[in-house]
Amino acid sequence: GRRKKWMGTQTPINFQHNEKELLLDTPSGQVPLNSIFYIERSPIESECYETIMNPGALIRVKAPRQMGKTSLMSRILNYAQQQGYYKACLNFQSADEEFLTNLDLFLKWFCASITNELNLEEKLSEYWQGVLGSKNKCTNYFQRYLLSEIATPLVLGLDEVDQVFQHPEIATSFFALLRTWHERGKNEEVWQKLRLVIVHSKEVYIPLNINQSPFNVGLPIELRELNWEEVENLVKLHHLEWSSEQIKELMAMVGGHPYLVRQALYQIARGRITLEKLLQVAPTEEGPYCDHLRRHLNNLEEHPELLTAIKQIITIDYPISIGTKEGFKLRSMGLVKFQGNLVMPLCELYRRYFSYRL
Repeated sequence: GRRKKWMGTQTPINFQHNEKELLLDTPSGQVPLNSIFYIERSPIESECYETIMNPGALIRVKAPRQMGKTSLMSRILNYAQQQGYYKACLNFQSADEEFLTNLDLFLKWFCASITNELNLEEKLSEYWQGVLGSKNKCTNYFQRYLLSEIATPLVLGLDEVDQVFQHPEIATSFFALLRTWHERGKNEEVWQKLRLVIVHSKEVYIPLNINQSPFNVGLPIELRELNWEEVENLVKLHHLEWSSEQIKELMAMVGGHPYLVRQALYQIARGRITLEKLLQVAPTEEGPYCDHLRRHLNNLEEHPELLTAIKQIITIDYPISIGTKEGFKLRSMGLVKFQGNLVMPLCELYRRYFSYRL
């Protein structure tokens, strides 16, 4: 039916336009490393590349879903690898639920996963003996085995660490451990080899001791929306010859949200819809954003306090004040933005869709 029409293909497709061949990526998930559709948000990338070369570096990337966090992380890891570093990436969504209920199991899973990423022999049984606590065993495994086994630094990408926030007893110990390793990197050569890239979308609500948290040290990166020039660049990459007015119309609806912009350009470049029609159907179930919007609606319906807050925000056409906690949660979801201490919808698309649906 109607919905199927918008499902993207998993593989890039050839599209003839002006006798040039245009290879289009589907605009979902991580932007492939070799894709021309990855837009750098200067000076973010260069700052990250510079920082990751520092002994014991730690970079924290925070942004709502579909803003490009994983795409940035993969580029930092790729850059490090080009400099001769080892890289390992761990997505915490891949952790089985059982590992998130027991610290010992969790740290074993963590060590085994990194060992596997590095194609090394797993030696957990050797380092997991005796009366030492799990955190000490994990530290020894890294210090005496993983970091000693490799000749050059290891850049460790930790994606979707939000998964751990839902398990406070694991989170408190694990994040304290990362902070300890980072601090040891200031003085100890072996720990200077470890460079961390931590990626998350939610605000950190778990009560972490300020001296035991990795979320207040290192280089903080908060991914912003694309600006006018960056959107204009994307339009050209899709071989669309648009006037400034057309770019303005698209941005008036979806702002500079990377996924929303790319989805629009993808559908238009494939000849599935015109800009004019897209702007009409964008905030409806008929449009190309229906799955994206429905996911947000389902999330809101599970949290009555957020539903109440978003209703307040969309009915007034200027920024308003709402509860701090609700404001931060809605921003983590990517639905609102702050102006000072006041809150407004991230874009017109959300204002219109939720006005119709709530």
